[in-house]
Amino acid sequence: MKEGILYKQRAERKAICNICNRRCNIGEGQIGFCRARKNLNGKIYSTVYGKPSAINLDPIEKKPLFHFSPGSKVLSIGTTGCSFNCQYCQNWDLSRAELQEEEISKEIRPNEIVRMAKGAGASGISYTYNEPSIFLEYALDIAKLAHNEGLFNTFVTNGYMTVEAAKETKGLIDAATVDFKASANQGFARKYISIPSEEPVFETILELKKNNIFIEITDLIVPEVGDSIDDAKTLITWIKNNIGNETPLHFLAFHPDYKMLNLPSTSLKTLEEHYLLAKSLGMKHVYVGNADTGHNNTYCANCNALLIKRNIFNVLKNNMIGNTCPKCGTEVNIII
Repeated sequence: MKEGILYKQRAERKAICNICNRRCNIGEGQIGFCRARKNLNGKIYSTVYGKPSAINLDPIEKKPLFHFSPGSKVLSIGTTGCSFNCQYCQNWDLSRAELQEEEISKEIRPNEIVRMAKGAGASGISYTYNEPSIFLEYALDIAKLAHNEGLFNTFVTNGYMTVEAAKETKGLIDAATVDFKASANQGFARKYISIPSEEPVFETILELKKNNIFIEITDLIVPEVGDSIDDAKTLITWIKNNIGNETPLHFLAFHPDYKMLNLPSTSLKTLEEHYLLAKSLGMKHVYVGNADTGHNNTYCANCNALLIKRNIFNVLKNNMIGNTCPKCGTEVNIII
């Protein structure tokens, strides 16, 4: 275990963890909600430092990041634990797991992760699968070494980290996918995620943007309980007004899993409605994920020329000249 950052010691050997907006007040010998941070003698320790539970080589489009180093490969890593308790979680076996005693001796140091990424031919490392902020110390130690070796770093995050935690990523994390659930519907957040609201996520996004971290947004559309077109309009308007209409926006189809097996997958009709709404509100780059709708390609918002052709997560053809449209010369919000 490694001593954590961003905690405050309290009386009676208690400590408040300031990594996520739950700000757990953790008693001696207890763990936080995320199951990855523990109080020992009044200090907070990361129990998952050096303990990745999943490591895979992925196309960056799988994160999904469509406008950051398109067509590249990333080494994806995650640990156990999460600051959310999503009732539909696709990775619930990791996110709600707690490190077992027999795993304590297994360790992969940050330099070994970087060596694995380079050996696999990856262009960067993505901290994903579970919420990366809860293993922030591990992620940032890897990220420093990755930058030294010419690799980039990306977060796939629920955005519930504190502003203080978001500040720690400055200069180390290059891009982030921030995942909204049900267009940030407050009732949905309380019932199906176990948080009061996603309001802190908006503050996190603004801090990440201030830190020059490239941002893409996803919005999970959950049938019957989290597919309000009005909520989507509110979210889209906020994105447009606060981080710009060139921000890539992905609407994701829900698939039943974990404790929400009673709902159907999101219909193509509902996804199309959300896609058309975002386009009508002026968003320039809108995509649909987890479903075959054909909305995977990138087009020039000025002349509609095909810029990047994709087959789900695979780039089939990149027609761009740097970050400009080859037909009309318009600059596009893409980092090549």
